[in-house]
Amino acid sequence: MTNNGIPIEGFCDTEFAAVKETFYENFSSRNEIGAGVCVYKDGEKVVDLWGGHKDEDRQNPWTEETIVLMNSVAKSMCALAVHALSDQGKLNINAPVAEYWPEFAQKGKSHILVRHVLGHECGAIFSDQAVPGDWFNYPAQCAAIAAQEPAFEAGTKGAYNTINIGFILGEVVRHVSGKSIGQFIRDEISGPLGAEYNIGLSPEESDLCATMHLNPENVFWSDGAQPGSNLHRAWSGRPERDDLLNCSEIREGELPAFGGHGNARGVAKIYAMLAGDGEVEGIRILKPKTVEQASKLVWQGTCYMTGWDLRMGLGFEHNSPPYIAMGNNMSAFGKLGSGGALGFCDRERNLAFSYCTNFQCEGAGTGIRCRLLGEAAAGVAQKV
Repeated sequence: MTNNGIPIEGFCDTEFAAVKETFYENFSSRNEIGAGVCVYKDGEKVVDLWGGHKDEDRQNPWTEETIVLMNSVAKSMCALAVHALSDQGKLNINAPVAEYWPEFAQKGKSHILVRHVLGHECGAIFSDQAVPGDWFNYPAQCAAIAAQEPAFEAGTKGAYNTINIGFILGEVVRHVSGKSIGQFIRDEISGPLGAEYNIGLSPEESDLCATMHLNPENVFWSDGAQPGSNLHRAWSGRPERDDLLNCSEIREGELPAFGGHGNARGVAKIYAMLAGDGEVEGIRILKPKTVEQASKLVWQGTCYMTGWDLRMGLGFEHNSPPYIAMGNNMSAFGKLGSGGALGFCDRERNLAFSYCTNFQCEGAGTGIRCRLLGEAAAGVAQKV
């Protein structure tokens, strides 16, 4: 417990004391409400801390079992599902999306490859026929994506695919495996690892959720609300409701773009698997060659969607300071969630990190609370 009475539990290896100190400071000095942080080093969990409260009124403590919306961290889990099918020989990422999802071929999209989608360079970033609420109507959103012509030729620009990527990869996974994207992740990734992260919660899991709180200083969300912006156009299917981030549809439904819920412990374990070349705690999910494929940098430069300077891989953001900071190794890769959550791995140091919060970060990108925690973890990892 902090000196101002905020409940904090868990453990922290003495070598990673800087992470614990920063975590405490986030509550005392940086307006944290509830959060968790977890670090794996060489396949072992060395930090697992959680604390604060599940609600803004600070009446319900954040517990070991608490989970929270981690926004676009979900995109990396959808990408992992595709890499897993590739690993199993059931899918070729160099094949056209339409080979697996025929409806996608409409409006000149027949030549767009799976790897173009994974790399956020496919051009299929808008869905102008989607109407408010279609994010919660999976078939309708998919139909709007299929009917949309691409914004640019695949492979010619990098553009963060804020919504469509989850549905496109979801349809690829569904057609190949016969399972929804949420069920596949549960069966093939989070379930075998015992990792607390899923897209589409049971009612019992939904009861574990902390309430997500908006931050008026979050630039990503304010840009999305601004008519005329690329983000606003990409969000045509956004439901018009005040409880968007906490409603039962986003918790128990499958919104693969950003509707995944979990905690730092669960996401860190998944990224520890990637840091360990596909294996952690004796459980193998991917072959080392598949992890090597997944870790490749695809493009770097100004993002067509956001205007940020980004570095993007095959389903993962690569270390892109100052917007998406993952310590001091530019080879680190992972995924930011717009609320401030982050998961990343540094394969050179066999390090994995994750942070989750129920109070959106300020500004654009990672936010100071997450950035300082990641720097503390990566700085220590460089020494040990």
